[in-house]
Amino acid sequence: MEKKKLPKKVLILGIILIACILLFGPSLLAGRDRTAAQTNEASAFSVRTQEASEQTLRAYLDVNGDIMSTLQADVYPDVAGILVSVRVSLGAFVRRGEVIAEVDPTIPGMTYRNSPVPAPISGIISRTPLSTGTTVSLNTSITAISTNENLEINARIPEREIADLAPGLTAEISLQAYPGEIFAATVNRVSPVVDSLSRTKLINLVFDEEDERITAGMFARVRLNTRTYPDVIAIPSEAITGSRGMNAVYVVERNAAGAPLAQRREVETGVSLDGLTEIRSGLAAGETIVVQGQQLLSGGESLRIIGSR
Repeated sequence: MEKKKLPKKVLILGIILIACILLFGPSLLAGRDRTAAQTNEASAFSVRTQEASEQTLRAYLDVNGDIMSTLQADVYPDVAGILVSVRVSLGAFVRRGEVIAEVDPTIPGMTYRNSPVPAPISGIISRTPLSTGTTVSLNTSITAISTNENLEINARIPEREIADLAPGLTAEISLQAYPGEIFAATVNRVSPVVDSLSRTKLINLVFDEEDERITAGMFARVRLNTRTYPDVIAIPSEAITGSRGMNAVYVVERNAAGAPLAQRREVETGVSLDGLTEIRSGLAAGETIVVQGQQLLSGGESLRIIGSR
């Protein structure tokens, strides 16, 4: 039986089709793979990450303080009368025995010579003197004289914060005169009683190093370090999520292909200070966690890491 021959046009079209498959087939398959990869990437969640690390956390109190000299003397007159002369101003340096004011002790019907008021010690006028014309008695302090030796900082701590007070606590002192500079100080005395009016306890601090720029009468901002938590795993507090009374973080894991995945990990937290939270269990130092973008995660999602801290 004679076989039928394919029409010449059909044969030519078949050859052309086979050639197209051989020529464009691989690129079509690769394009399909790229499309699938792009689809997977599009479905990944964009996040920012950070590596968990061991840190030292410090609890602290911010309070106000006044710089004073332990070598300070109030200036009192020897007689009562009218202050008729004041020869010094705030900040002036005086020497012991130098006359800084005069008092007229005259009473009606009698006239007396003005009584000089000498400086009891050498130093700086640390309190604004009384004005001329002020009536003074033997118990009236006209001014005060301080030296810049043995300076200390007096600060008052609210009663609710006194549990951790003790000599030896460290502090960082900021002065308005020198913005941006920090001066180290240490607590050397803690009052044994709470002031019944202010409900505060007085503490005294001394500077770790002398600095001639610091003078009595300055206002100080005191950051008192009350408790230290050394070598704890700490992460940004915002990285922690909570549900059903459990805290969790999302740890970045890698699949077999090396792509990042989100793994939900329950953790036990400790203290929180300055935006950082201590992790007591559930996370190890060196593990990478999600710190932004975790709100939409539940565990197992593909991730696209767009930055790290």
